[in-house]
Amino acid sequence: MKPGAFGKRAIEGRRAIKGGFGRSGAVAENPPDGSARQSSAENTNSVSDILSGASDAADKISDAALLKLKERLPAEEAKSKPHSEVSVIIEQVIDQTASELDLALEDGERRDLVTYLLNEFLQNAGADQSDPLAPEEPELPKGKKEPTISDNICEAKERVQPLLMEHIDAGAASELPRAELAEQVGEVVGELLVQEKINLNLREQRELVTILLNDMLGLGPLEPLLADESITDIMVNGPSQVYVEQKGKLVLTDVKFRDYQHLYNIATRIVTAIGRRVDESSPICDARLADGSRVNVIIPPLAIDGGSISIRKFAKQKITLDKMIAQNNVSENMGKVLKIAGACRLNILISGGTGSGKTTMLNAISKMIDVGERVVTIEDAAELQLQQPHVVRLETRPPNLEGSGEVTMRDLVKNSLRMRPDRIILGEIRGGEAVDMLQAMNTGHDGSLGTVHANRPREALTRLENMVGLAGINLPSKAVRTQIADALDLIVQVSRMRDGVRRVQYVTEVVGMEGDVITTQDLFTYKFTGEDENGKLTGEFISTGVRPHFMTKAEYYGLGRALMEAMAG
Repeated sequence: MKPGAFGKRAIEGRRAIKGGFGRSGAVAENPPDGSARQSSAENTNSVSDILSGASDAADKISDAALLKLKERLPAEEAKSKPHSEVSVIIEQVIDQTASELDLALEDGERRDLVTYLLNEFLQNAGADQSDPLAPEEPELPKGKKEPTISDNICEAKERVQPLLMEHIDAGAASELPRAELAEQVGEVVGELLVQEKINLNLREQRELVTILLNDMLGLGPLEPLLADESITDIMVNGPSQVYVEQKGKLVLTDVKFRDYQHLYNIATRIVTAIGRRVDESSPICDARLADGSRVNVIIPPLAIDGGSISIRKFAKQKITLDKMIAQNNVSENMGKVLKIAGACRLNILISGGTGSGKTTMLNAISKMIDVGERVVTIEDAAELQLQQPHVVRLETRPPNLEGSGEVTMRDLVKNSLRMRPDRIILGEIRGGEAVDMLQAMNTGHDGSLGTVHANRPREALTRLENMVGLAGINLPSKAVRTQIADALDLIVQVSRMRDGVRRVQYVTEVVGMEGDVITTQDLFTYKFTGEDENGKLTGEFISTGVRPHFMTKAEYYGLGRALMEAMAG
């Protein structure tokens, strides 16, 4: 017998059912007169019917029949007819649709489907003449439209959730697969709706169960936003304000948390999943979701208006250089040069501002790493998605409550040199680890990659020089610059422009030293020319046509001719 998630307390005025809860369960018991409760039960379709009784056939027939009803019965005519006549027409449409689709329904499913279609069709006929199955406008994120919870569901959730929590056994629930827990929650919610005399149609009940499960197992109101692939960033500014980035633009959604405690519980669930904590003594935390999406959490007293959660989502479809070429993030020839640079084991620094696409570019270039190479990645919060089979992922660790046990980026870079890496990849260079990274690049670890925050390639070199100073090593400026010039081969400058599109602005090669100055040459630049009628910026990627300084290395790998053709194009 499967374990039950509901064993704390029997619902008052209810009798035990077979196989529902596992430990103890309940169904509605009619009052002595049997009238009010029976009427409510007839008008409310139990969620358990949806989750455990309904079949795929019912779902397919439901969608097709709803469209046929609209064609057969105009809205004005439907409102003027008695419900009994409409029900007969619905039955005929269901039978016709089932025959056309070659599907069969049981008597119970057919009865539930008639009730559902009657409620759904009359509701749409009386309030909204639009197609009930028409998709939402694509330009708005799901958090603005689809995840918007109706007033009925909000009210039902506020009334049902406390009752549900009284009867749930948290230990048993945590051990159940989501599908089994959904079935048991559906049974209890369906009975609680009858008990509280709350009328919801099948679709609303299904959405209510999903919302409750998201609160219990997932990230609550953020789940619909995480499921929307068009959203790249989620920014929670307190319990009542959630923004998303879609197509490079920030959009305010209707998603809200119940209160600050609800938000804090979700933040705690995120960070504890990877063994970290966030509380008043440690109010800042970097974490990641199960899919690798990067998360930053900051709570009061540092966040004045309530907790803040920032999520940088990972696209399920990996972005490659070929896809960037198709999206006009880079030109075809620029993409070829970047592919050659990755294959030729150049040391590449990717520079850009926050949210400009540095990590995405690093992932794209890393596709050119040979599958036979051993790669070590070092990050504060693991977010790189390398496709090679031989990858060792390292992650820093913050200090514990006693202030000890911290493992810094620099510690991991030093340790990685003892791990026989072919390439070392740093998610972001932001401190004293810069000197260890430069030393690794200069001591046989060619093809290493890293990112840095800077606005232009020349500023990236200056920042790198300053970060070497943060390591506490007292070296002359010329010695530091010489080491940088010897270590780095290429700087890729990425930028998110005002139309929301990420583009590569510069591909700059580090040539060497002239006196005390690091010399560079631009291989490609992006020249802005104007703006089209849709608000998109127009411009062109220009090749400078110079002979790359790494031509000798490209010829060594048999890619010299391809490099010259890309630069000439």
